[in-house]
Amino acid sequence: QVQLVESGGGLVQAGGSLRLSCAASGRTFSMYDMGWFRQAPGKEREFVAYISWSEISTDYADSVKGRFTISRDNAKNTVYLQMNSLKPEDTAVYYCAASRSGARRTAESGYDYWGQGTQVTVSS
Repeated sequence: QVQLVESGGGLVQAGGSLRLSCAASGRTFSMYDMGWFRQAPGKEREFVAYISWSEISTDYADSVKGRFTISRDNAKNTVYLQMNSLKPEDTAVYYCAASRSGARRTAESGYDYWGQGTQVTVSS
């Protein structure tokens, strides 16, 4: 029943910033934990960031700590990923995901709903 649509991807230079948005449907959006994942060409999909439904807890992959910030606006049914100090290795398709249970926050299998993805390309 939940549908997620990512936007905000594009081409940026190394050191630049980009903000991704994920618009969610559903009247119970605020009760879902949310996460961002990414998949680079030839690589497996990997965890990027997590935020709980109450915004009490967040988590980040070591590779993006200090550079990326996840946030959500439950009144707008939207989750964001602010990406600063971007590096070429950040180039990937970024996916928004929603978890019903909140278990396995860093694992792809812990999420129940997924968006279609948005491309982020960082040039050197």
